[in-house]
Amino acid sequence: MTREATIDGARVTALAESWIGTPYRHQGATKGVGCDCIGLVRGIWRELYGAEPEAVPPYAPDWAERSGEERLLQAAARLLGPPLVLEAMQPGDLLLFRWRSDCAAKHAGILAGGACFIHAYEQASVIRSALVPSWRRRIAAVHRFPARLTR
Repeated sequence: MTREATIDGARVTALAESWIGTPYRHQGATKGVGCDCIGLVRGIWRELYGAEPEAVPPYAPDWAERSGEERLLQAAARLLGPPLVLEAMQPGDLLLFRWRSDCAAKHAGILAGGACFIHAYEQASVIRSALVPSWRRRIAAVHRFPARLTR
């Protein structure tokens, strides 16, 4: 099976970098004003494709713990296709994280060059962080943005 064409990772990385410094705001999705990790991905999606990926219902900070559902992983698979193997990740890929193996994935970031990733960090802003072993072992899925939408 071959994968569909994908967006250039350098373009996705550049878009993510343009969000650095945006303050953290739960449920926000506006560059320079405020976003959370989901809002960062939604904003990048809008810049790539021109519209929201899908309606996002309101969610509490502990939504993943309360629901017990893999809503973030399911949405990524629905919108971006099946996950990649960890060894295939490259700059511009979407990284989804889970805090513990018995919890649903609930954090997202964009892989950048130099073993770093860009994400909205609670009580801070959108930042570039090193993908150190403690982050790497929490990766639940890796996805690549498609060149065009097929929905």
